[in-house]
Amino acid sequence: MYEGEYQGIPHPRRDQGGQEGGAGRGQGEGPRRRHRRQGERTSWPNQYEAIMEDCGPRPLPVDPVLRDRAGASWPTAWSAMWWGFVLPSAEKDMCLSNAKKGMLGLIVYVGMMVGAIVWGGLADKTGRRQCLVTALAVHCVFAFLSSFAQGYGFFLFFRLCSGFGIGGSVPIVYTYYSEFLTMDKRGEHLSWLCMFWMMGGLYASFTAWGIIPHYGWGIGMGTEFQFHTWRVFVLVCALPAIGSLVGLMFMPESPRFLLENAKHDEAWMILKQVHDTNWRAKGEPERVFTVSQIKTPTQEDEFIEIQSSTGTAFQRWMVRTMTLVKQVMRNVMSLASADLRLTGLFMAIIWFTMAFSYYGLSVWFPDMIKYLQYEEYESKVKLFHREKVENFHFNFSLENQVHREGEYINDKFMSIEIKYVKFEDSLFENCYFEDISSTQTFFENCTIKNTVFYNTDLWKEKFIDCIMDNATFHHSKKGCHLNFQEENDILIYLVSFLGSLAVLPGNIISALFMDKIGRINMIGGSMLISAGCTFFLFLSFSEAAIIAWQCLFCGTSVAAWNGIEVITVELYPTSKRATAFGVLNGLCKLAAILSSSIFASLVGITKIIPILMSFSALVCGGLLALKLPETREKLLL
Repeated sequence: MYEGEYQGIPHPRRDQGGQEGGAGRGQGEGPRRRHRRQGERTSWPNQYEAIMEDCGPRPLPVDPVLRDRAGASWPTAWSAMWWGFVLPSAEKDMCLSNAKKGMLGLIVYVGMMVGAIVWGGLADKTGRRQCLVTALAVHCVFAFLSSFAQGYGFFLFFRLCSGFGIGGSVPIVYTYYSEFLTMDKRGEHLSWLCMFWMMGGLYASFTAWGIIPHYGWGIGMGTEFQFHTWRVFVLVCALPAIGSLVGLMFMPESPRFLLENAKHDEAWMILKQVHDTNWRAKGEPERVFTVSQIKTPTQEDEFIEIQSSTGTAFQRWMVRTMTLVKQVMRNVMSLASADLRLTGLFMAIIWFTMAFSYYGLSVWFPDMIKYLQYEEYESKVKLFHREKVENFHFNFSLENQVHREGEYINDKFMSIEIKYVKFEDSLFENCYFEDISSTQTFFENCTIKNTVFYNTDLWKEKFIDCIMDNATFHHSKKGCHLNFQEENDILIYLVSFLGSLAVLPGNIISALFMDKIGRINMIGGSMLISAGCTFFLFLSFSEAAIIAWQCLFCGTSVAAWNGIEVITVELYPTSKRATAFGVLNGLCKLAAILSSSIFASLVGITKIIPILMSFSALVCGGLLALKLPETREKLLL
């Protein structure tokens, strides 16, 4: 007797009255389903679609499987957006140079790029749920460790590993989610899934604003261990991912993947569970799951079972690992096969051009705001030339000043802040500095005679080409110190909040019309409209204008992102779906690394090049998208 029949599972090879591979003829059978049964009954995609239709309607708030799948993308979005909030504080807290600051900003993208490719490939061979759980666990562990890392090296490594975990979440979530949806609902529900990115951005903005400026929440143990509030925010950002990780432990594997890997019994039980849950939620618990048997597709890879008596445990693990690596590599290489090569090339160009423009401008907008603020600040600089100050006690802060050829004799600088001050060709004789906190303050070509520096952060590196004659430094402050107000301009949080909120209309429109106007029109139209919006950036002469154009660009481009992600899961067969999504998402992160570096380097130099580059990339990708095959009425292969 077939073992699964003890649990009521039909035999996968039993032919029951010529109804092989069919879903049962339950109540409410629609015309499309009847047509499919009368026609291509032996087709594997048609069979699976008929079974999913028999499982009943899946309203997103009701079905726990689909709801939790959507929620898994929220912490991914949250974790990917938080860096812009903590960088101003982190760079000062860890004394980062511009080069180190740039690397710290890009390292997460490097991890996400590698993670997308690796986890995407593994998900097609070991399972969507298993890889998603592991990827989220990696992210949670290293996000937690990064919040406590005091040194630059450890923090860089932990952020790289955290990004590696984040990178695997996106391709697997979309792949997994799509395999629970019927053809007529797939575009809409996958587009609703994209809205969780917006929710992640909004919550990140609110949480950052509520935590980072409150420095009273931080703790310190001497100068060796400081846990400022930006680290608290990093720690809090890991909590949603932990919640999703716990929820995933109770979720089933994708039945589509199980059937692809000849695990008929497990797939049948999961489909029955989905069927019963959906119809019970609709008030029809009496409906019976009438699928008689499920045909499994032809296997591409042979299963290799290693006996426990063969070699050592390490040798068996090595054999399994090498076999898995070879299978993943073979799957990646198969994306260049004749039937997928041209479509894959088009998809790669569209993903790259969209990401290049989007991520480049995402860096350019806040950097331009900072540059305009700096220009306005610098325009108000006070110049003091050849001033002579003797026997004076400076007990007030100095800010945004340039002192040239001055003389300071027997002066005291005590318990003050010195911000953006430069002393050039000046003389300090018999002066005393105590309890000084400085920001961007330098002494250039100065002469320092018989002067004492006590408990200050004025290091020797801040004295450029100076003559030091009997100058002494006592109890110098170690490390870098945050300026509590300066590093937390409310505009940082407002820009992110408005940018995330601006995508709401685009998300709603794309979700409602994705299955009506088609993926191709959605992608091409959105990218071409976004390209037109980039020309408004020539009018960005103020902070308010930049924020307005940022909202316009984000609102028009989100539909293209939704369409790209939907069509990616629909173009590729089940055995290659996560692999293809991972490779394309990895290419997306490569574009993010390149564009972020290029656009950031051009801030303050020219606006023409970033705007033209964004426009050209969007037009190229938008026109090419119109050449892709439409997939809104295509069954998942």
